[in-house]
Amino acid sequence: MIEVVAELSRGPVFLAGEALECVVTVTNPLPPTATSASSEALAWASAQIHCQFHASESRVALPPPDSSQPDVQPESQTVFLPHRGERGQCILSTPPKILFCDLRLDPGESKSYSYSEVLPIEGPPSFRGQSVKYVYKLTIGCQRVNSPITLLRVPLRVLVLTGLQDVRFPQEEAVAPSSPFLEEDECGKKDSWLAELAGERLMAATSCRSLHLYNISDGRGKVGTFGIFKSVYRLGEDVVGTLNLGEGTVACLQFSVSLQTEERVQPEYQRRRGAGGAPSVSHVTHARHQESCLHTTRTSFSLPIPLSSTPGFCTAVVSLKWRLHFEFVTSREPGLVLLPPMEQPEPVTWTGPEQVPVDTFSWDLPIKVLPTSPTLASYAAPGPSTSTITI
Repeated sequence: MIEVVAELSRGPVFLAGEALECVVTVTNPLPPTATSASSEALAWASAQIHCQFHASESRVALPPPDSSQPDVQPESQTVFLPHRGERGQCILSTPPKILFCDLRLDPGESKSYSYSEVLPIEGPPSFRGQSVKYVYKLTIGCQRVNSPITLLRVPLRVLVLTGLQDVRFPQEEAVAPSSPFLEEDECGKKDSWLAELAGERLMAATSCRSLHLYNISDGRGKVGTFGIFKSVYRLGEDVVGTLNLGEGTVACLQFSVSLQTEERVQPEYQRRRGAGGAPSVSHVTHARHQESCLHTTRTSFSLPIPLSSTPGFCTAVVSLKWRLHFEFVTSREPGLVLLPPMEQPEPVTWTGPEQVPVDTFSWDLPIKVLPTSPTLASYAAPGPSTSTITI
């Protein structure tokens, strides 16, 4: 029996373009009660990163697969296919790397191997939606002699920051001084520079604050004014807004605001509703605020953006956008007053009207949500960083 353990060095969340590092430890465990044990051997082990794509048949109409390019030996048990047994299509993969060959371990002996690979920058982000799913995994295959391959899969979460594809990385003659006491290879330099550049771009895009005001009106007059300080956010930030109802001519009885994502299938891949397909647009609410505001002059709300959610993106099949969805309940009666008189000669019991004719309307405000630091996302939404399999 051989135990294989794969451990990610820095959590399960990465930014596309970063280098993933994983330590694979192979052990021939010695049972504490065993009196004798024998050596164990593995023929080889290999590792590869791949992205699996799955589409809902009721929502997405995908073209038929290309039959002119069949899989290489799909039924063979001796070919390393990381996506063997997985649902959907493998749309992105890195070249496989061999970790070792002809490994023999004595009882109680273990050996560790380091695997490093740069995540492709042109791939989609990790996403589990109503219509499509993009799932990243690191797959490690191990095989004994004359035995089928055993696969060990480590789930990953990949965040994509658009605009880094056209960035030229600095040459060897960097302007910033470097320490001669620090040893760093070119891959490490590129990886750290990419992470620093992504952090600078995220900070620059989300730090600009400017008050934006929107007049909210229905068919009978002005309800109020909504104010928001910025329209671009990072995962983990709070969307803060204010609502001024004091200047309105239409009484607002209640309002609600929801932080939502809109997942929309691209027109060429939409399945026709007449053929029994589900709607091509779906909405998911991540946070909601509701308030009764009849005699409220000014109020505010704060909606947190979950670190576990997916930033906005667009692929050939689907697009994901963020928005604030407002719903207002207003009175049909002009000049509605539901407060008792302030001055009464004698104490009286006052009750409000049992029924008030109302109207409802909604309003959507698009916002933009960008990724955040992968380290922050790993700490706030921890996932499995270690996977184990026994051969």
